[in-house]
Amino acid sequence: MSFLLYWLEPWEPSPTVVIAVLLAAVLFARGARKARVSIARHVSFWFGLTALYVALHTRLDYFFEHEFFMHRLQHLVLHHLGPFFIALSYPGAALRAGIPFSWRQRWLKPVLDKPSARIALRVLFNPIVAVTLFVGLIYFWLLSPIHFKAMLDWRLYRAMNWSMVIDGLMFWWLVLDSRPAPPARLAPGLRILVVIAAIPPQIMLGAYIFFTPHELYPIYSICGRAFTWISPMRDQQIGGLLLWIPGSMMSVIGALIAIRHWLRLSTRERLVSQRLKDFDAKPERAAISVG
Repeated sequence: MSFLLYWLEPWEPSPTVVIAVLLAAVLFARGARKARVSIARHVSFWFGLTALYVALHTRLDYFFEHEFFMHRLQHLVLHHLGPFFIALSYPGAALRAGIPFSWRQRWLKPVLDKPSARIALRVLFNPIVAVTLFVGLIYFWLLSPIHFKAMLDWRLYRAMNWSMVIDGLMFWWLVLDSRPAPPARLAPGLRILVVIAAIPPQIMLGAYIFFTPHELYPIYSICGRAFTWISPMRDQQIGGLLLWIPGSMMSVIGALIAIRHWLRLSTRERLVSQRLKDFDAKPERAAISVG
């Protein structure tokens, strides 16, 4: 037990992480009882939320700050794995139901009804903007000068991590939406194109990091490496592979889920269309029989 508590103890305590995770947990727990959330969705949400907490607020953060491949593993969780499973649980209805009705009417609805909020959401959830942000943030934080500063300045370091979490939640929420459009923001076929478009840039960047013959991120050698038995180039290659293969595979899995939703919604539309045709044909048959 003491061993587990040792690893759960945060390397750098952050009240923001604790408040955000607790708020999400409380809202989901309250709303799940009203929104009829299945066991599978429960497991998906709590796994995703736990993964985010572990990657943000445990002693593992020391290794994330002192080894490049561990940093890439952290961002794989923050940008892909955690947000993916949270979005896969479709928690929107539960989170909304978890907010007291009076709060929703007094605070949430007026904010979301503002023209500025609608425009901001329309821009952020635009498919081109969504792909650009999803891939662009990875590229931005892995630019050598930017990465060097982010790993030295705790404010930039936390901004980097939070930007990955927020962008990951927005992207996977958009892609894994199981509803037709509307109310979903993108048509089912467009969701497939969006997630597929994010795959090649991740592969190219991962391959570039893996095959570069010199050290791209000397900050880890300067500040001291957590695993001294791993050479800087080997560390860099493992980090490139984590971006290249697991990161791209998460997008492939997202595309497969989006295809499944597309097929299901297409089948439903055909069934509804056929029923409407059958319903319209019944009065004509009745009229013929009477005549």
